[in-house]
Amino acid sequence: MMKEKGEKKTVLLPAELYSKVEERIKVTDFGSVDEYVEFVLKEVVTEEENDQAFSEEEEKEVKKRLKDLGYLD
Repeated sequence: MMKEKGEKKTVLLPAELYSKVEERIKVTDFGSVDEYVEFVLKEVVTEEENDQAFSEEEEKEVKKRLKDLGYLD
């Protein structure tokens, strides 16, 4: 799996969740619970970043277009 360089921090998980992840990684290419959790969190964060609404400039352009079309006053 991809290795991240840099400082690492500790995150605590409930034992039950940790055990479930341990079972899940047995059928994956992940070498550890840490690798799996890091991958999942990166996916979630990246998805959220990509789902951001319009930038401020894009929003202004959309509002201008809607106004020009008569949908906004």
